[in-house]
Amino acid sequence: MSSKQEYSNKILKILAEKPAVPLEAIKENKDSKTGYALNRSIKNLIESGCIEILKSDNRDYLKLTKKGKNKLNSLKLEADGVLVSTHWDGLWRIIILDIPEQRKSEREALRYLLKKANFVCVKNTVWISPFPYENLFTNIKKDLNLGTELMIIVTNKLDEETAKAFKSSF
Repeated sequence: MSSKQEYSNKILKILAEKPAVPLEAIKENKDSKTGYALNRSIKNLIESGCIEILKSDNRDYLKLTKKGKNKLNSLKLEADGVLVSTHWDGLWRIIILDIPEQRKSEREALRYLLKKANFVCVKNTVWISPFPYENLFTNIKKDLNLGTELMIIVTNKLDEETAKAFKSSF
């Protein structure tokens, strides 16, 4: 991973912790080489729509956008340190997506995250997995204010034929 990408990822993680972070707090105590890389990373994140700058009378703040939250969730799934049990605990995680066309970019981002989390698409808007990612998707649902557009079901009760079909997918 390039150092510019590392800076971008670190900035996203810092911004995820608070509603807004002063710009100078991210830039403080950096040498000229690091400062340049940080400035470029911030500029690229703003241009890509992952963060936005909020101006006040005294200082500028950086804030994570919905697109930035999606990017951060994707990073969590790609991280080497993510430890999700691959041993089936007997529960199925079923996610139902019903996101309208005007929110297509969010829908596509969610589909990407579901694929990264090893969910299998069974019926256009229905995804299933034996892996315990329900907490991640619960947080995504809250972050993106998806209410009933994203439903999460965790169950151990499926009819025999359905269970057999799902097991063959994993």
